[in-house]
Amino acid sequence: MTEVQTPWPQGTECVARYNFKGTSEQDLPFNKGDVLTIIIVTKDPNWYKAKNAAGREGTIPANYVQKREGVRSGGKLSLMPWFHGKITREQAEQLLNPPETGLFLVRESTNFPGDYTLCVSCDGKVEHYRIIYNNSKLTIDDEAFFENLMQLVEHYTKDADGLCTKLIKPKVEEGTVAAQDEFSRGGWSMNRKELKLQQVIGKGEFGDVMVGDYRGTKVAVKCIKHDATAQAFIAEASVMTQLRHNNLVQLLGVIVEEKGSLFIVTEYMAKGCLVDYLRSRGRTVLGGDALLNFTLDVCEAMEYLEANNFVHRDLAARNVLVSDDNIAKVSDFGLTKEASSTQDTAKLPVKWTSPEALREKKFSTKSDVWSYGILLWEIYSFGRVPYPRIPLKDVVPRVEKGYKMDCPDGCPEVVYNIMKQCWNLDPAGRPSFQMLKEWLQHINQGMGKKH
Repeated sequence: MTEVQTPWPQGTECVARYNFKGTSEQDLPFNKGDVLTIIIVTKDPNWYKAKNAAGREGTIPANYVQKREGVRSGGKLSLMPWFHGKITREQAEQLLNPPETGLFLVRESTNFPGDYTLCVSCDGKVEHYRIIYNNSKLTIDDEAFFENLMQLVEHYTKDADGLCTKLIKPKVEEGTVAAQDEFSRGGWSMNRKELKLQQVIGKGEFGDVMVGDYRGTKVAVKCIKHDATAQAFIAEASVMTQLRHNNLVQLLGVIVEEKGSLFIVTEYMAKGCLVDYLRSRGRTVLGGDALLNFTLDVCEAMEYLEANNFVHRDLAARNVLVSDDNIAKVSDFGLTKEASSTQDTAKLPVKWTSPEALREKKFSTKSDVWSYGILLWEIYSFGRVPYPRIPLKDVVPRVEKGYKMDCPDGCPEVVYNIMKQCWNLDPAGRPSFQMLKEWLQHINQGMGKKH
């Protein structure tokens, strides 16, 4: 008996599990890995009407595709589920018991800080191999050298190469989930062979951002090579799988390479970041309606995050990107967390962060609203750095005494009033993004009448 599935609603994204050539003109052919969007459920529950990335429509067999799902394991996702951090030699031996040849884990070295230890079960006992970190490379025997732990483990999985046995089975740290498996299960894995990297468009401390081509579509790719950083970006990518909005930069997929590189593939935003866009175009090019559109675009994205209980924590014009058709989209979900969590404040952008977030590490939608007020000021001052002429160390004390920046030249009074409401020292007194959106739409209609 075949199981009839509950129909997926219109707009559901799904990923092809197999190639489909199509049998009639009504069908939409696709290849394994293609992302398709359901338009309508046909009368026959085994077929859907769908469209592909290029906008072509047709019918597809329901059992050839899997629904794309948000990856929710968050902090438990690991690129290195066999890495157990700071545990002792004795704890490692307990974890590798009962003995099983080829069972392994990696820990931080207790005797040599900065180095690691590979612990392998072999013929009933555990061998401990010191992994030396030298000149930014890792090695066990001074013969084979690796960029990171993932490359090292991958190498010894294929070949014992001097160890007592090759690595066969990882001892996964309790509670962690292998990131590769989760992204595949949710339909987010992409094929490295089909990604062509072209040129570098940005450099971050984590690695490069490049323009690439994936199956004929122009994409942006964050290329991350280092263990710890890659681990942090896995969390960002898992957040992005849960968020879908026209004013958020869209995650297209993730590639985890066996030798440890991580690629996060997103839609390509041709006009770059908003702050550079404002500075380079300036008043001669951008009129009031263009500025108001940017403020509304960002507000729509933030209202969506607010409704879904996500806090961005790093909202600023540098983290908003502009598409070819001038749509602003919020990006950089590196710090985004489900609401109400705290974080290390050392790296926070002081001029954009609300006083209570700096003081008590309290992040909320209301602290995002404060940052949004600063972002409005950036937009209407065409990308100037906030709090001009005030030394950084003086910004917080002055703001806490009630100082607010002046209205930027040419900024409408109604918009400046909104900024001031965002900068209410009492978080409870700040508007919600839903209210902000209503006010801005109202201003927009008023301007529309003038045009």
